[in-house]
Amino acid sequence: MSDFSGRLIRWHKRSGRHDLPWQNTTDAYRVWLSEIMLQQTQVATVLPYYARFLARFSTLEDLAAAPVGEVMALWSGLGYYARARNLHACARVVVNAYGGKFPREPERLCALPGIGRSTANSIATFCFAARAPILDGNVKRVLTRTFGIEGFPGEARVEKQLWSLAETLMPAKHGDIYNQAQMDLGATLCTRSKPRCDECPLLEICVAQATNRQAELPHRKARRELPQREVTLLILRRKNRVLLERRPSVGIWGGLLSLPELPNALNAEYFAQHHYGCQIDSVSPAPTGVHTFTHFRLHITPLICNVTTHTQAMESGLEWHDLDDIKSVALPAPIKKLLTTFA
Repeated sequence: MSDFSGRLIRWHKRSGRHDLPWQNTTDAYRVWLSEIMLQQTQVATVLPYYARFLARFSTLEDLAAAPVGEVMALWSGLGYYARARNLHACARVVVNAYGGKFPREPERLCALPGIGRSTANSIATFCFAARAPILDGNVKRVLTRTFGIEGFPGEARVEKQLWSLAETLMPAKHGDIYNQAQMDLGATLCTRSKPRCDECPLLEICVAQATNRQAELPHRKARRELPQREVTLLILRRKNRVLLERRPSVGIWGGLLSLPELPNALNAEYFAQHHYGCQIDSVSPAPTGVHTFTHFRLHITPLICNVTTHTQAMESGLEWHDLDDIKSVALPAPIKKLLTTFA
């Protein structure tokens, strides 16, 4: 075990990633932003979003002062939208409670909205020279294969074992380089499929390599059939404008604008008139679609409703948007994809 951290640190100095935009800085705002965006999301996907966020919100204070809708609009398409809501909430807490400065201690960081133990330790390590291990997906894979850890890493018992191991392996010095090296190794060499073991600095001490179990470790979660859900969405269109409705802050697509949902067994014309003040003269089906979430699969049936008149008074949460501008609206990815076909 004593050589584990040394091998990684030496490898990172010559072969690790050194030019990502959130590296080579101790600015907690930029490191925190990258850590939140990188949760369950690959670097290549995050890069353009990270750049756009900093272009619009160059400081933590800018982000805290912005309306949450604008934050959600910039996040649109990145998925896992609770991250965006927590990002905004966290910025406001840090500005209001800490004077715009992130706390240095992992325990206090972990108490902030949207920041878990691994993210807190990353911020503390990269920005405040803390000695704190991390345990993101890449690190779990590296540890599981190197030390032959059995079981699904997301299981509480296995995760507890991995945290204990991570704390034992944490070096006394160069914790920032070591933590970055683990993430880089998992992202570039110790990948889920087709790992490049012959280039790995841990080759000589890796249990998975010695026992030819790279494809088996880490164990995957037992597969189960995803529940199926169905929803009918109304495309209430008048000329080149479409009516959108703000979704509740909790639940799927929380806080985003989306198409109104038609409750089961209700008539589209009746519902549109009584709930949205829209008179429609025709209803036609649009192509159906399927969107897969982590815990269920959603079958979407859109109905195109041609609106002839609508009441001028608009309830809170309802907005008319020009279809030509739909790409700039904070919409769930499948809804944006659907509406762009009409632009």
